[in-house]
Amino acid sequence: MPAGLEQFGRVSEDGAGRPLTSPTSLQGQREAVSFLCGGGQTLSHGQSGMEDIPHSEAATKNKAKGSQGQFPVTQNVTVVEGSTANMTCRVDYNDNTSLQWSNPAQQTLFFGDKKALRDNRIELVRASWKELTISISEVALSDEGQYTCSLFTMPVKTSKAFLTVLGVPEKPEIIGFSRPAVEGEDVTLTCITSGSKPAADIRWFRNDKEVQGVKEVNATGRSFTVRSTVHLRVNRNDDGAAYTCSVEHITLNSTPHQVTEVLEVHYAPQVEIIHSLIVPQEGQYFKLECVSKGNPLPEPVLWTKDGGELPDVERMIVEGRELIITTLNKTDNGTYRCEASNHIGTNSDEYVLFVYAKDLPGTTDPNALTPHGPDHALIGGVVAVVVFITLCFIIVLGRYLARHKGTYLTNEAKGAEDAPDADTAIINAEGNHAHAEEKKEYYQGAARNVVHLKSENLGFANNYALREEYVRCIM
Repeated sequence: MPAGLEQFGRVSEDGAGRPLTSPTSLQGQREAVSFLCGGGQTLSHGQSGMEDIPHSEAATKNKAKGSQGQFPVTQNVTVVEGSTANMTCRVDYNDNTSLQWSNPAQQTLFFGDKKALRDNRIELVRASWKELTISISEVALSDEGQYTCSLFTMPVKTSKAFLTVLGVPEKPEIIGFSRPAVEGEDVTLTCITSGSKPAADIRWFRNDKEVQGVKEVNATGRSFTVRSTVHLRVNRNDDGAAYTCSVEHITLNSTPHQVTEVLEVHYAPQVEIIHSLIVPQEGQYFKLECVSKGNPLPEPVLWTKDGGELPDVERMIVEGRELIITTLNKTDNGTYRCEASNHIGTNSDEYVLFVYAKDLPGTTDPNALTPHGPDHALIGGVVAVVVFITLCFIIVLGRYLARHKGTYLTNEAKGAEDAPDADTAIINAEGNHAHAEEKKEYYQGAARNVVHLKSENLGFANNYALREEYVRCIM
């Protein structure tokens, strides 16, 4: 038979070209593999040729019957690209029948402990009648697929195991921002990562706050290329802002790949003048500071007074952004202007200086911040408290006077209930005998104040209520 024996589909022959056995018998399969591994020489336990095939028909039937309980068992395997995959095939019962691993292309990797494919990455881990385990190191995406474990019984039994290879995403990069932007421009930031399987997720952060991007996924062979885009119109608040692209994937666990782009935004200056004195007076040292912000930073600043140059350069000294007047006087009154420029634009601020006479009481700075007005809520609260206390005092005083007045009238009336007239009632009142004549005189004087009492009203003099009124008059 030709030396190129293929897949045990032909009858094996010895060195003289004679058939050894049928390829469907177990011994024939063994001798066929031995023929291949031995370079055309049959490998046997004893003598070569037909001497090592003493099996009877009864023995063949017993093996066929026992093989019915033999089933190879495998498991799917998932590994990360670049790592090692272990493929294991087990049989609970085996009558010395060989196991074989083959790849998705149906190439035999190992037949028992014999390596069939020349691939240095594939190694034998364990080989026995009940287990065949092989390892594939430096696994690539191309190794993914369905692997087959075969048990050469009659008929041959197989078990499938799928090898899944996860692609690790490459380090991301941000494109689309290569120069400083100008305030008001539209800027597009795009983050790209390749080689992930399955497709990676991309998240955007502005400093520590997440922002939304537009995601796009494209297949590249067995892996994926993922990109995410953020569109923004920049302003001066974006100058120095850090935009971070974070790539998350199952192969990265909790440590995502990140890349950060710090924005540089150019904008026109913003100017503010700060003065050192609230009430500038004659003879004082006075300083104005021009605080300017811009990108690029405006340098230097320009100081003017009333639209022209500074009049007294000996007393008015410019140091960087500061204008210093060593000794104030009335001639310094006027409008001072600070102007700052960069290639984006120009901006300015003004300060009106009014110099007050030295130690003049009641002077105020017209350019100083307006002091806070009176606290109307506080004033209202104080007024309410005062009104409340006043009302309480009036109520208490009224009740006190009413109580004591009633007591006085009651005491005055004691002993006068049976008096025939008001004169007698006053005189006979309890505790008033010592001053009877004096009270009578007061009574008579008060009675004269009653204007033209009619005769029918005089009868009421004996009435107790009227007597009380008389008593109030004389008191």
